[in-house]
Amino acid sequence: MKIKTAIVTGASSGIGKAIAQKLAAEHIQVVLVARSKDKLSSIAEEINKQGNGKVIAILADVSKRDEVESMVHKARQVFGSIDMYVNNAGLMLNAVVTEGKVDEWEQMVDVNIKGVLYGLYQVIPEMIKQQYGHIINISSVSGSEVTKTSTVYSATKFAVRAISIGLEKELAHTGVKVTNVSPGMVDTRLIENNHSKRTPLDTADIANAIYYAISQPDHVNVNELTIRPV
Repeated sequence: MKIKTAIVTGASSGIGKAIAQKLAAEHIQVVLVARSKDKLSSIAEEINKQGNGKVIAILADVSKRDEVESMVHKARQVFGSIDMYVNNAGLMLNAVVTEGKVDEWEQMVDVNIKGVLYGLYQVIPEMIKQQYGHIINISSVSGSEVTKTSTVYSATKFAVRAISIGLEKELAHTGVKVTNVSPGMVDTRLIENNHSKRTPLDTADIANAIYYAISQPDHVNVNELTIRPV
């Protein structure tokens, strides 16, 4: 049986790290992508010691189109075809329109929207050619709901959902699947100022949900997963 390969962006911490760990534990080869060399190298070493799926680390800023292209090219040189692409890299900065943090809005747009599209552009043609592949886009419950402090961030996550919904229709009958994942509150550095009474989800909860989606039979496409704490 062919060993599958997945690229996971934003893999140096939080949800991305948990996804990489889960996929490798299930004997999937993983390409860790992020901007932090030390963190990536440490995670790759840690996972490779477990001896399940082989892991490599590639530095790339997903908001830079040329870096995404180079990263995917390097991943193919090592592993051949790419079977799964997990668009996890994301930024949650000041999202209040009336506070006028234009630089921070631009960063969120560049990473959360353009970064998703750049990765898709690089992997989808080959997936269509091989008649197999799985795109996993990490959106957020903020992609369905907007609070008075989440306006711009929610806009970027609405965009991720829109891309997922449209892409699923574009890729119908090609053998390439699309899953949009919308986590609720997860225990990562993004929720340092958590005032909710709910206990945050663990990053492993999101990783397990993603593995559920990619483990379905070829004729089953899990399009949308919303995961919230109780």
